[in-house]
Amino acid sequence: MATGAIDIGFAQRVKALACTAPLHDLDARKGQVQAADFTVYQMSELALHAIDLVTLMMDFDAGADPGRVVVDLAGCAARQAPARDRAEHERAARWVLENLVNVGSVDRGFRAVYGITGSDGTYETYSFDFKLLAEVPGVDGEIYLRATNEAVNVLVGALEIDIESAQIAADLRLETLVRRGRLSDAQAAAQTARYRTIQYGEMLRVQLEAVGRDVRSVDWLAEMPTFLDEALTHIEARYKAENAILRNITEIRDTAETADRKRQAAQLVEIVRECLRRHEQLQAAVQVAGRRFRAEQDRQTFAPARADATFDLHAHLLVPVLGAPVAAADVALSAYFVRGAGPVTPLAVRLGDLFAALITPPVEREVLGGEVSEPDLDDIEPESAFPGECYELLDGLLDLDHEAPRRLSGLLEEAREMHPLLPSLVVIRVLALAAQEIQAALRHGAPNVLIAVDDGTALSDPEFAGADLIVARAAMVSLTPEDVA
Repeated sequence: MATGAIDIGFAQRVKALACTAPLHDLDARKGQVQAADFTVYQMSELALHAIDLVTLMMDFDAGADPGRVVVDLAGCAARQAPARDRAEHERAARWVLENLVNVGSVDRGFRAVYGITGSDGTYETYSFDFKLLAEVPGVDGEIYLRATNEAVNVLVGALEIDIESAQIAADLRLETLVRRGRLSDAQAAAQTARYRTIQYGEMLRVQLEAVGRDVRSVDWLAEMPTFLDEALTHIEARYKAENAILRNITEIRDTAETADRKRQAAQLVEIVRECLRRHEQLQAAVQVAGRRFRAEQDRQTFAPARADATFDLHAHLLVPVLGAPVAAADVALSAYFVRGAGPVTPLAVRLGDLFAALITPPVEREVLGGEVSEPDLDDIEPESAFPGECYELLDGLLDLDHEAPRRLSGLLEEAREMHPLLPSLVVIRVLALAAQEIQAALRHGAPNVLIAVDDGTALSDPEFAGADLIVARAAMVSLTPEDVA
């Protein structure tokens, strides 16, 4: 029995150590971050600051805003590395917060393996699953953060102990330190008492959330009534103790001779007042717990029953189908989608509608069906990319019957003086001239044809590039075989 007791205590220490392992892991991995150089930061200290910020920001019904936590934590990072810029401080804060939430895992949690040696000498291993910061949805649809019971244990440096006993011990220690005037130690004790107050309220909140999911998961015949009675007794005792402590601290604050002692006493007053405020929230939650249980019991009693078995599409269907032949996969997928679609529920039939349908004579139908009416279509002319005046100017510009050949660059300079859109139209027309076929003009007996020829000169123009083509009007001459010879 002694060995078993020693191993149980050892297991408690291992579990307490496991809760701090993610914090030490941040310092071990900070040098592996490729996006920035985080080696100058003490990541385990920033992680403790993050848990402290979330614990103090969260309330009984609401969590901590991640944006506010990042901003305050970036301030802590700035004190560690004042030479770095604010953007890096925020990146470091966000990196710490994401690792405490354990964003990369499926269940957003941590796991530690420990063992216990029984009285018969056998060694059995167990897994300890825990979270430090948990993401919870808010009533406004946003995501908030809450510190878990394990995270609060990390803050107070405690093992898994009874919260009520720890709260009483913390209050007695705080009262003794205040009475002896040791305000520095009293401030640390007051902060620990505040963490225990938050932890007690968090335990009640978890129970109430479990009731909202399934009333059968919580024992409301013996366990919860006893818990609620103990909570009310706890609140009453804490009110008396903390009000007495508050009076003593207020007296010390008002009669302090030095500014430092007055400041410490004022900080203690604020901490104890916050404890009292959290006790008021806890009392309000305890008073409505029974009514909330009865409401959830009525709601869940008349809710439709849920199927116990669940179907994992990825593991049960997709993975086996990907490894099966096409014929077998087709059979499995067809069977799933036929059953997954479900039967089509017919519309409810009323007697009046059925009688009207039976006595209504059938409608005579044409053999070839109804006449199809011709639709009225409007002729819509496509809108030209260039106005009509551009085409008139282009015809005048390319009228080279009695002129010498011209370069494309000269045509573009003249076109810009006429109209801002005319240069683009000139380029399109000249390129079309360069690609035209002369045989068509010969077949139609045209006396001359407008052509564009590339002689290797590069175009120098601020808007267009390419070859500076020669545009000219060439006469069409029919050659006889004798002329060719």
